[in-house]
Amino acid sequence: MVTPERISLARKRRGLTVAELARQIGVSAQSVTNYERGRQQPGDRALRALADALNFPESFFTAPPTAELPEGAVAFRARSKLSQARRASALSVGSLAVEFNAWLERTFQLPEADVPTLERPDPETAAEMTRARWGLGNEPIANIIHLLEAHGVRVFSLATEHAEVDAYSFWHAGTPYVFLNTSKTPERSRFDAAHELAHLVLHAGATEVGGPEAEQQANAFAGAFLMPTASVRGRMPQAPLVDQIIEAKRIWRVSALALTYRLHELSMLSDWQYRSACVELSRRGYRSGEPTGIAGETSQLLSKVFGTLRESGRTMRDVAAELSLTPDELSGMVFGLVFNAAGRQPLAPLRLVR
Repeated sequence: MVTPERISLARKRRGLTVAELARQIGVSAQSVTNYERGRQQPGDRALRALADALNFPESFFTAPPTAELPEGAVAFRARSKLSQARRASALSVGSLAVEFNAWLERTFQLPEADVPTLERPDPETAAEMTRARWGLGNEPIANIIHLLEAHGVRVFSLATEHAEVDAYSFWHAGTPYVFLNTSKTPERSRFDAAHELAHLVLHAGATEVGGPEAEQQANAFAGAFLMPTASVRGRMPQAPLVDQIIEAKRIWRVSALALTYRLHELSMLSDWQYRSACVELSRRGYRSGEPTGIAGETSQLLSKVFGTLRESGRTMRDVAAELSLTPDELSGMVFGLVFNAAGRQPLAPLRLVR
């Protein structure tokens, strides 16, 4: 039996409308609607056509229903700038990642979620409380992806076709998820990761996550989490020059503009000094990129997963087959998080579940 929800999920994943899919498989739009609503089962020929058009194995469509993720409960960066189709496509990756995580948890013993949910404190205080809970003190964070994974956050990458999606996050069944755009500069990707952690901490119980206020809170949390007040005040002079900002940004592994904003936020730059620094940084190319950038961060957890699987003679293709996905689909969730080496944060060795 074909699972209706999976036809809808696969169609949204490919960014197709009902009418577009109908044209590709040679049936009416009403037939596709009937397939997705369970009113009609596609025959063998139609199922093959669906699998070919949507680039999913036929077995994908006969598996049990996937997790349904309410869009309002997912924290999208710049939600209003994304079309409904783009949001649905990115959200479908979340559903597939939830399935992948279920497979991971059946196969390996993974870190349990240890993310505080703090609704009342202001973002700065919430960032300090999270750092205190995780024993970070005021030291710079070497690798935020490793840090999140060590505290039970499942971090995945967005496929290359989602280049306009900065990042998003959500809680599902007690597990926190973060999805990152790995095509951005490492500094901006780190800030995105801290921004999404903010949503997990500050907005866990919200039925609708997003809007200007929530985004401002997440940005404030991210700045305070990556660049603690005591750390910045202890390492930076009052009214630093642009060259000093460019040199110091490596301490906290953030963009030059993010550090400049934080300095202004802490009253270490006046309004005029802040505007002047931003203009000069823009002139030097720091608005569109990070000319003196850091190496990209990767997933230690996923690297260990695939390393352990290779040792047991299993490949990504084998895992994809177990999940009824194509290797490319699975690769899109881990691309850029596994195959580029970066610094390590402590993470307990993975053990296979017997």
